[in-house]
This record gives sequence, C-alpha cells and structure tokens, in this order.
Amino acid sequence: MGLRLAFLGTPDFAVASLQALLDAGHEVACVYTRAPKPAGRGLALHPSPVHRLAEAHAIPVRTPRTLRDEEAQAAFAALDLDAAVVAAYGLILPAPILAAPRLGCLNVHGSLLPRWRGAAPIQRALLAGDAQTGITIMQMDEGLDTGPMLLAEAVAIDGRTTVATLHDDLAALGARLIVPALEGVATGRLAPRPQPAEGATYADKVTAADGVLSWADADLADRQVRALNPGPGCRFTHAGERLKVLAAAPVRDGAAAPAGTVLDDRLTIACAQGGAIRPTRLQRPGRAPAETAAVLRGFPIPAGTHLSGD
Repeated sequence: MGLRLAFLGTPDFAVASLQALLDAGHEVACVYTRAPKPAGRGLALHPSPVHRLAEAHAIPVRTPRTLRDEEAQAAFAALDLDAAVVAAYGLILPAPILAAPRLGCLNVHGSLLPRWRGAAPIQRALLAGDAQTGITIMQMDEGLDTGPMLLAEAVAIDGRTTVATLHDDLAALGARLIVPALEGVATGRLAPRPQPAEGATYADKVTAADGVLSWADADLADRQVRALNPGPGCRFTHAGERLKVLAAAPVRDGAAAPAGTVLDDRLTIACAQGGAIRPTRLQRPGRAPAETAAVLRGFPIPAGTHLSGD
C-alpha cells in the first residue's frame, strides 16, 4: 500500500527512516529539513544528511525557518498527504500542520516513551545509566512527545555502549518500525494507545556543561565519555589546557586519594566513588587525537597532580 507522504527530518538519525519509506514504495512528495549551515574554512553551505538523500532521489526539499506562519501551513496542506513522518526534525509542528495529513503525523522517537521525552533522549539514557532504551513510533499531538504510541521496541545498553553505537542501532530500528506502523495506521489494524501516566522524564539538550568530567563517581565519568563524544565532548583542565577525553575506562581498584588526583603514570584518576577513571584517548587543543601514552610523552601529568574538571 503506497501512501503519499511528507518526511520531516534533519540529521543522520533520520536518514535510515527516509530510505526505508522509499524502499517500501511510498511516495515521498516533499522533504522538510533544516536549512543548510555554513561550515569549514570557506563557510560553504552544507545541506543536512536528509537534504542530501532527498536530492539524490529528486524529491522536492523545503527548508522553512518556521511552520507557524499561514503561508507555510497552506503550502504543507496543499501537498494533500496521507501522512507525514517526523524524525529528529528540529522544528515544532503547530496544530494546523499536525492536522493536515489524512492519517496525521507519525514520529520516530529515540526512547521508550514516556521516558526521555525531548531533545536528547539517546545521550540522556546513557548518562543516566539506563539498562535499556529503544524506539517508539507515536502519533504526534501538540505536546512535547506526549502523543499516543503505535509501536515500541527495546535496545539493551551495557558498559560498552557509546552514543555512536546506540545512535546507529536506534536509527536502524526506527527505520524497521516506521514502515509497519504506517501500514497499521492506514489499514486500521494498529490502534494508538496512550502513554503511561507515570514514568515521564525529559531529555534536555546536552550542553558543554555536561562534558565537565565528574570525579564524584567513576561510573558517571565513564558514562559521560561514552555519551558525549564526539559532541559536545568531555574534558578536564591541566596546566591551562583543556584536554578532551575521547575514550576512557573505569578502574575498580583505584587507590584511596582525594577525588581528581592522578594515581600513576597511566593517568588513572581517583574518583570519590566507584574507584577511578583512566582516559585512554585524549586530544589537546589544536592537536590530533592520540592514545593517552603518546599525549603524556609530550605533556606529562605526573602522579599526585590534582586535576580540575574544567
């Protein structure tokens, strides 16, 4: 059953879902995405990953700054859609947009709702130490990820999971679920069910402040590194330099020492709880990433040094 759709999405996370819709034979009448941004030395405009995929398939692309004005809403309604699919778009959809498609707007959300509604569900699940997260396909309403659910599936999180691996797993899962969700809505075989009244949490956007390494808990520091690289990244300060920590491992047998104290020549750092944290890959300002041992040869941080998180 081919449906006439609009797709609203921007980053890599959304690309797999758009491709899945095309592979399933749906007609994507238009793609909405965020406007190209200047980047690089020449500040050339770089279209979003979704924008590039749409152009590769000759799909019309629109990049409005807002969907709140009447002209943008009329243009959307004129598409005469069966449904719209939204995945990490980045703009709020007002009521006239939500109501325009015959079957409404379906969202591919990167958590098991109602946990982690909001902007950064993947990072927040990792930072919180959740044992699992997942994808929820929901029918959108005017609330912040509050709409009724259509399909959901879980993904396990363990001590090796990084934001990159979890992002890719969830993107693939979202692509796999959105096609049967659309079919179920179109045929009436899939009825939306309200989200549970309890258990809602909000995934605030991650900021640079989240990347200041915590010496309070080795497990938290480990989760920070796994959740926040490549952006906004984790860091500590030594000798006036902010060093990015690109990879690290918790060390359970850390010696008793004040939190933030370097314990040995491998840059094992004492934490108040959970032992210690040992950065294994670092980056100095203006330098290429390198293994910790290589960085320490040119920038020694001796045992006994007390490090500042920022």
